[in-house]
Amino acid sequence: MISAFRVHRNCRPNLVRCSERPISSSIPTIVDEAPSPERPDHVTDSPSTWHQLAERVLDGHQLTPEEGLAILESDDACLPDLLAAAFRVRREHFGMDVQLYYLENARSGLCPEDCSYCSQSAVSDAPIDRYRLKSPEQLVAGAREAARNQARTYCIVASGRGPSDSDVNGVAEAVRQIKQDTGLHICCCLGLLTPDQAGQLKQAGVDRINHNLNTSRGFYDEICSTHSYQDRLDTLKACRDQGLELCCGLIVGMGETLRDVVSVCGELQELGVESIPVNFLNPIDGTPLENTDHLDPRFCLRVLVLFRLAHPTTEIRIAGGREVNLRSLQPLGLYAANSLFVSDYLTTAGQPASEDHRMIEDLGFRVVAHTATPPETVAG
Repeated sequence: MISAFRVHRNCRPNLVRCSERPISSSIPTIVDEAPSPERPDHVTDSPSTWHQLAERVLDGHQLTPEEGLAILESDDACLPDLLAAAFRVRREHFGMDVQLYYLENARSGLCPEDCSYCSQSAVSDAPIDRYRLKSPEQLVAGAREAARNQARTYCIVASGRGPSDSDVNGVAEAVRQIKQDTGLHICCCLGLLTPDQAGQLKQAGVDRINHNLNTSRGFYDEICSTHSYQDRLDTLKACRDQGLELCCGLIVGMGETLRDVVSVCGELQELGVESIPVNFLNPIDGTPLENTDHLDPRFCLRVLVLFRLAHPTTEIRIAGGREVNLRSLQPLGLYAANSLFVSDYLTTAGQPASEDHRMIEDLGFRVVAHTATPPETVAG
């Protein structure tokens, strides 16, 4: 039975039923047409409500869909309490650590898929660089740059429906050299994979595969028609069966409802992934979603709180769209999340790595970097 979570009278939405409306540029439109779901009597109606939820999560409680909706629908007055609750859970499992990820766009553009959010898709007219898979030497050079930026994980990302066997051979060659040179944790995002390809990557030293669900099962056909939600689940299963860790997340702000956000959050609970990148849509000129408004930064923080409380022991990463959606509230996101991308994204610029490091230091957090030193930086 689904339970809901009682929130303080000053921390409730002014109206109800926003969960079925698409997410817009600010707090979603709310229609006063039905009462809020009944909330359990054991939860007191006080400002400490969210702190009580955090303690229940730490005691093993699994967040319910209605509790998730209550977080997303909460009033701005609740935000300090929500962030404090999320930080209580984050601190228990991750302390003050922040892990940095560095993206390498190994192949750009040239993709036959029609994902509406992506500047590299077949339906995009965005003025991006287009090139075939980089050489192993270029990928190794990117890993050394990741190490210099104190990243712990190097992400090799290639556009396309999925890699050819030749592509996998090239990536595997690079990974073996990167492991020898830097000791970096390696995550690959190469599209749909066969079990044999996943096994080859695992054998080469890849630690983790990124393959995002992006949205809920019910909304997926609205953003892509050239492959299915099930195709993505099949790739995740193939990778898990080969012993690879899973990095799997979503994009918020593509026209989905709050229930869609809660739904994919629950799907990720069932998958038991090790890492969740939470992307906020950065509408790129030339893509079908180019005219989509940016999200309200306070809403973005509530999304991060939701994922921390729903996934207390999972790495939560503030991913694409961080700078343009969270804006001046970026630092607050780290009270829920424990990971960031450093430097640039695939086809859009991020803020300078030095600013990310300063932000982390100013908050009193610390970067957990790679454990080996690139050969060219060794003294003597």
